[in-house]
Amino acid sequence: QVQLVESGGGSVQAGGSLRLSCAASGATDVRNCMAWFRQAPGQEREGIASISSDGSISYVDSVKGRLTISRENAGKNIVYLQMNSLKLEDTAIYYCAFVGGRLYMPRRCRPQARDFGYWGQGTQVTVSS
Repeated sequence: QVQLVESGGGSVQAGGSLRLSCAASGATDVRNCMAWFRQAPGQEREGIASISSDGSISYVDSVKGRLTISRENAGKNIVYLQMNSLKLEDTAIYYCAFVGGRLYMPRRCRPQARDFGYWGQGTQVTVSS
């Protein structure tokens, strides 16, 4: 059973930066994908970025240039989300997700919620003016 724990959320002023972390314990699948999603109040969950076990990265257009996803492998399966130039509209609960398996194809890694079977509990990011 994979368990995901996010950390690093908090309150920041517009223009500031935060770095989120997510550690996946119990994840033994070498072939996998980890991703970040967010959900603002009253809105649907939105995929932000994904990174596969072989390092392939995908972003949604709205965050390109401001948010950067990265990960540690070597059996750790830790993913990061560096968020710079934060805007008021970045306020949301940020979730980490994981999918993997012996037959999983890393080239399929995209921040699409329907593809992921394991989710973290979320961490709140609040951006104020």
